[in-house]
Amino acid sequence: MNQSDRPDLVQTKLNTMTVHNLFLRRFKVVMVLSAMFSMIVLMSFAINTNRPFSDPEKVKKDSVASVKAFMEVYKVLMSARCLNCHPAGDIPLQGDDSHLHTMFPQRGKDGHGVYAMKCNNCHQPTNAPGLNTPPGNPKWALPPADMKMVFEGRTPRQLAQQIMDYKRNGHKTRAQLIEHARDTLVKAGWNMGEGRKPPPLTYPEFVEVWDTWINTGGYAPGNNAVPKK
Repeated sequence: MNQSDRPDLVQTKLNTMTVHNLFLRRFKVVMVLSAMFSMIVLMSFAINTNRPFSDPEKVKKDSVASVKAFMEVYKVLMSARCLNCHPAGDIPLQGDDSHLHTMFPQRGKDGHGVYAMKCNNCHQPTNAPGLNTPPGNPKWALPPADMKMVFEGRTPRQLAQQIMDYKRNGHKTRAQLIEHARDTLVKAGWNMGEGRKPPPLTYPEFVEVWDTWINTGGYAPGNNAVPKK
């Protein structure tokens, strides 16, 4: 009998081939799982890069302090000095009672108005002199049409969630939100011109509670939260 025809040798070869095939299959499975895990890690990193509000090293989370601070922030954002430029519609609001702007200007694509009716036609780089004359700032405008940042009609919870949402807040990181409170257009809310009611907090008080809210986690109040008067 030829040695290659011996049943025991044939069976040994078959067993060796089976073990080899099993090894290859398991190796392929391990490689596929490793590749999938690597993709998940990379995707997670990308998501965290776009949503930078979860960095535990920079946020000392305190939900109680955070919500308490935002309820003070909310009072300012709901005042006419902020609300009038963050309307639900495309016409800015006006006056301490937040009525529709009497000239009926439109938001426009970039927030600066449409056609010949531009915001800076009346709103100059500085306040116009006199009682109830147009206030001014070089950046005077509404938020653009693709990022309206509506304040009007928002509950404390809705507004907090909107501001902390990277996709709805003008694509601002936490650091950029902190910096935004120092923007000259925000400061203009406390330089409103003669005859207008200022926000309920001073500017330094607003910055303090704004920073506290964000730096303690940027938490949103509950559904039934109502600011204290």
